[in-house]
This record gives sequence, C-alpha cells and structure tokens, in this order.
Amino acid sequence: MSGRPEILFPLFAGLETLGGVGEKTAKAFAALDIATPRDLLFSLPYSGIDRRFRASVQEVVPPATVTVEVEVGRHMAPRTKSAPYRVEVRDALTTFQLVFFHANGPWLDKQLPTGQRRVVSGRVELFDGIAQMVHPDYILRPGQADQIPEFEPVYHLTAGITQKLMLRAVGEVLTRVTPLVEWIDPALKERERWPDWQDAVSAAHAPEGPDDLSPQAPARRRLAYDEFFAHQLTLALARARVRRGKGRVSQGTGAVQERVLAALPYALTGAQTRAIAEIAADMAAGLRMNRLLQGDVGSGKTLVAFMALVIAVEAGGQGVMMAPTEILARQHMASLKPLAEAGGVVVELLTGRDKGAERQAKLAALARGDIQVLVGTHAVFQDDVIYHDLRVAVVDEQHRFGVGERMRLGAKGTVTDVLVMTATPIPRSLALAQYGDMDVSVLDEKPPGRKPIKTATVSDARIGEVIDHLRRAIAEGRQAYWVCPLVEESEVLELTAAEERFKHLRAALGEGNVGLVHGQMPPGERDTAMAAFQAGETKVLVATTVIEVGVDVPNASIMVIERAEHFGLAQLHQLRGRVGRGEAQSTCLLVYQTPLTEGGERRLRILRETEDGFRIAEEDLAMRGAGDLIGTAQSGLPRFMVGDLETQAALMAVAQTDARNLLREDPDLSSARGEAARVLLWLMRQDEAIRLISVG
Repeated sequence: MSGRPEILFPLFAGLETLGGVGEKTAKAFAALDIATPRDLLFSLPYSGIDRRFRASVQEVVPPATVTVEVEVGRHMAPRTKSAPYRVEVRDALTTFQLVFFHANGPWLDKQLPTGQRRVVSGRVELFDGIAQMVHPDYILRPGQADQIPEFEPVYHLTAGITQKLMLRAVGEVLTRVTPLVEWIDPALKERERWPDWQDAVSAAHAPEGPDDLSPQAPARRRLAYDEFFAHQLTLALARARVRRGKGRVSQGTGAVQERVLAALPYALTGAQTRAIAEIAADMAAGLRMNRLLQGDVGSGKTLVAFMALVIAVEAGGQGVMMAPTEILARQHMASLKPLAEAGGVVVELLTGRDKGAERQAKLAALARGDIQVLVGTHAVFQDDVIYHDLRVAVVDEQHRFGVGERMRLGAKGTVTDVLVMTATPIPRSLALAQYGDMDVSVLDEKPPGRKPIKTATVSDARIGEVIDHLRRAIAEGRQAYWVCPLVEESEVLELTAAEERFKHLRAALGEGNVGLVHGQMPPGERDTAMAAFQAGETKVLVATTVIEVGVDVPNASIMVIERAEHFGLAQLHQLRGRVGRGEAQSTCLLVYQTPLTEGGERRLRILRETEDGFRIAEEDLAMRGAGDLIGTAQSGLPRFMVGDLETQAALMAVAQTDARNLLREDPDLSSARGEAARVLLWLMRQDEAIRLISVG
C-alpha cells in the first residue's frame, strides 16, 4: 500500500486551497483542530437556526430568530457617538426596530431606503416592551429571499472564524466530495437504511430541522459508524497481527490446578470457572492470547490469573505477573504464596529494591528455569531479566498500558500469551473502544461468603458521631480507613487536609492508633505506614486516594470518605471495595458537605443502592461522558469527531464484529470491499492500521 489514494487528495490538501482562506484564517482554523478540508467535513454543525418565513415578529416568543418581510420606515440617527442607530420597520402585524451600533449612515440609507420593502432575518429581543432586531443577519430585497436557508446549521467557531466563513468553507469542501466505493457491509447498510457516504456528508451539513442534528439521524449514525468501524478495523488488524505471530501451545495437564483448587476453602464461582476455561483454550490454541480479565472489586481475579500462570507451569514453562507498584507486587506475592505452596509451584518476587548479589541469584535461577512464576513491578521486564521459557504474562491494572506497551510486553518471551487484569468495571461500549484488540473475560459474580457492605451518608455536621463510632470499633479490635477530601487544584491543599485530619484523629483516638499515607511521601515511608496498618499496629489509616487500587487488609471493616461528593462514582466504588474483605460486617460512611449539588446527591444515592460495579460504571458514563470517565488524555481512548460513545454505544459493538468478520474473510484487504476499507482507513487517518497492513 504505497500511500494515500488519489481520490482523497483534494480532502487532504492545504486549507489555503479553499477560496477565501488565507494563511491567517488557516491558523485560526487550527484552534478548532481543523488542518485540512477533510477535518472541515467531519466538523458537523451542533445546532441550527429556524429561519422559515413568518408573517410577523409577533409569531415568535422573543428572544428568537425570525425572518419577515417589512416596509422600511424612518431612520433615527444617534445623537451621541455611543448611542445606536435605529430604523423603524413594519411587518404585516406590528412595528419594530432594527438597531445598529457604530453604524455607517449612508450605507444604511442605501440598504434600507424608507418606503421600500425588504426581507430581514435575525434575532428579535424585547427592550422596554419594544421588539428590536440588533444587526440583522440578512437584509435582502424580496426577490432575493431564497438566499436565506430555512434551517441554518450552526458550527463551533473560534476567534477569526465567523459563521459565514464556516458555511462558505464547508460548502466548498462539499463540492470536492466524490462518491467512494462502499466499505460498510451491504446487509447492514440496507437494514439500517443508511445513505451512501457522499450523501451522508452532504445531509449532515444541511439539516432540515432539529431531528437531523440528533446522533440518531441516519446520516450522522452512518458517519459515526464509519469512525467506529475504522477504529475497530485498526484494533482488529493489531489483534490479527499479534495472533499471526505463531503462538506456542501451552497445554495444561490439570494436575497442579487440581491441587490448588483442593486447597481453597470455597468453590469457584461460575464466572471464574468460565474465565479459566476461556484462558486455557486460548493458551492451548497455538495463537497468541491477548485477553482482558475484567472483574469488579472482590470478584476473585487474582485466583483466575494464578490459574493462567499454573497452566504455563504445567506445560513446562514459566509465568510472570506484573503490578504497577511495589505495594501491590508484594500483596500479590502474599496472596499467591499459599496457593503456590498448595500446588508445589516455585514463586519469587523481583522489584527495584533487589540489588547486587541477591538480584543476580534470582536472575540466574530464572534463567535456569528454577523459578516458575515471577511476581514484580516493571523490573520484571528490564533488559537483563532473561527467562528460561516464558509462556504467559499477567499485567495488573491496565490503565497505564496502551496497545504499544502490550506489543512490547509480548516481545519478552519468544511468544508470550498476555492476560491483562483490570478492577475497574468499564461499560461495554468503552471496553470495546479501548480494548477492541483484545478478547474479554468478565467476572460478574462475587465469591460466596463476601458480605454486602453497609453504605450510609452522613453530613459533616455529624463528624463527631463518626469519630465516636470509630472509637468503639477500635476498642473491639477493628480497623478503619479515613480518606481525605480530593482537592482538584492543588496537591498542597490535599496534603494539608490530610495532615490536619491526622492530627485531629490522633488527639481523639490516641497517638499510636493513627497512621498517615499520602502521595507526596517518599515510597519507603509510605510502604512502612501501609505495613504497620496491614500488621494491625495502627488502627486507623488516614489517606489521600493513594489507597484506591488493590490494597488488601482483611481486618479493615470501616471506610470513611470525607467530602464524598467531590469524588467520581467509580472512585468511590473502588475505595469502598477496600473494606468487606474479611469476616466482619463492613460499613462505608460517605461524609458530605451541605448543600449537595444534584449530581453529588445522585452519585451518593447510586452508591447507597448498589454494589454492582458494572451498573455503577454505566451510571458514571451517563453522568460524566466517555472522555471524563477514563480520562481521555492517558487512556488511549480515541477522539471521535462525529461518533458519540454514550448515545451510539451499540454501534461500537456492531463495528467490532464487522471489522473482525471482514478480516477473517479478507485478511489482507484485497477484495473490493477490502480496498474500500483501506480508503476509509486513510480517510480516518488511521496511520497505525495502514502501517500494519503494509508491513503485514
């Protein structure tokens, strides 16, 4: 695939090739992320103005836009420089004024000669009971009235770009649009009654009414689907490429798995059994596994991941589990140790702390194959870490991991299967957009014996009662987390809040009972404070949000979250999941400041009602929007110009199935539809995909 197809050249030319766009205007367009005619094409209008003809301004309720034919009356020139110029006009039913600031009298005399008829269109407002139209958008002779669109599209603008300029530029780009060969599956296009691409683009820029602006309008749905399809095709190509890499067949014998399961005090959930079967099938298939294991807080992901490592060991190879922080790596180690002992598997920990002779000894044992499973931080993938026969890599808490890192990771073993674990339930549409190159296993059941967590909301006026409650709990030998307010603007303020609360609680509950962790601490101190809490030496741990991911202290049964209304739903759900891990009945107290905003009230209510992370994630998506939900900047989530993941979620799933089907039938995109799909990839700037095809 040599380069961009010629049919798209006009859409990727400079903006200056459009009439009326010079260097300065092109710079202004850049502020709207518009660099080529193609970008203009996908910058659709976000609303519209109804400019249908009316008999009189009395037919609308001001402020509103109206188009009427008037007879021009007297001109009233301003007496002072700052006063406006007014022209009285009369329509079929009433008299009103046209108002001009900094007006040029002779020009207005020519435009609006007294006694003649004109058609004016603009926004009418009431001032002191008199209807006024300030600076009409159109002043035309009755014979030219057809120049006014009945429904005028409204675009996002920026300094230096006017509505008129935008309309003209878009109009010119539309003349460059030529029909393209169809890349959508014909049956799908027929079923959805979608227009051809060229017609869809024209229709999207020429709405005939508010319905045409809705994400559900056929032209918009079709263009959104094109974006989703191009994105999913890119992910599917990346997936096909990973799978083309010949996999190793890692066939488990089941012997070690049986010993591990026999040692467990409980039976697996159906979801765990299903996920383990999916992973085992992947590993035995001889294609490279690239699977996401998605489970809510406490759904038993660690055990499923350990089984993947065990299969690698049964097949005569090694496995590695990588965590984002040292605390989590140690914790994984602690929870895997008893399982490994039951199965007779040799597990070892490697972190940045390992130095000198100790580190060398571990590396040598790993290279000989004496260590069967390695747990650690990203230290496990440094250049000098050589495996004897690495079969599977398990990566924890994926957010810091894009498609690029996933590919690099797989390069460590000759052909490593990859399993990624995430404890953040993600709505299906977002999971598809973010992880569409992966296969997904979902753990949506809780293991037996996990008691529900009681969740209550308390206003901060009653904080004294909360502290009394803690005092009684500590006396009974229980432990608690106290999470301090989230201060968006400043880590310094956040720190101050935590330190103040720490002092206050030490005074109330006793010096030795209260520990503190926050993000500004040196990692060593933070680990020490965490370890003291894990060992039960401190009873209450005051923390900023550093504790949200993965910390496990079974004896901690109370979670207090101060100013809970400032936190996002997903974050509150993650924090609450830190308790409820032991025998005791757990509680989560959401302390809020009055008055609550509507959004804050709704978030706290949802948490009181449900512990289902997937339902919470769907609510979060509805409330916050896709970009916010996973922080678009670091999430690797693409930015779509037309597509909207909230209102068009179902299209993303269709796009994934369609993209995978197309590649199954036509792996190198050489059929007529495959060629059309290549044009789409160029049109959507999917450079990554284009590289994958040309290399492939």
